[in-house]
Amino acid sequence: MENEGHPIVNLAREAVEKYVRDGTVVQPDAKALGLEGRAGVFVSIHKQGRLRGCIGTFDPTGPSIAEETVSSAIAAATRDPRFDPVSRSELDELEYHVDILSHPEPVENVSQLDAGKYGVIVESGWRRGLLLPDLEGVNTVEEQIRICRMKAGIGPDDPIRLFRFEVKRHNQ
Repeated sequence: MENEGHPIVNLAREAVEKYVRDGTVVQPDAKALGLEGRAGVFVSIHKQGRLRGCIGTFDPTGPSIAEETVSSAIAAATRDPRFDPVSRSELDELEYHVDILSHPEPVENVSQLDAGKYGVIVESGWRRGLLLPDLEGVNTVEEQIRICRMKAGIGPDDPIRLFRFEVKRHNQ
């Protein structure tokens, strides 16, 4: 399948295909791709319009956005606990979305959030839940926070700290 998407989307696809086909990890040239900086990256994989895997980081763990993309793409394809690992037979059916996250900033209250513009991190002690912005079916800040609490195992009455971030979204 020919893909003329953004270089970061092409990198996510290449990383998954190489890993699933031969178990090897792509070694990207961050400078050549223009992906030298450091940022959190989330890779979402879809099949026939439905989520097939989504994993990422809000704090960068790798030396570049390119390497962060490779590790998140492989994790989304093989380690998302909600799904079986991607198989070779599925590779041609997959679509990739890559979000580059801004650095999270604390917010004092929900009035500083917007479900369409900002992703949210909900934190209580060592537990954290994150939700990307502008997700289908998630239209309110309250819904974002509820989902984050659930993902992190934070009770509805537990005290929380809120953080927001923006994303640069790259689709296939």
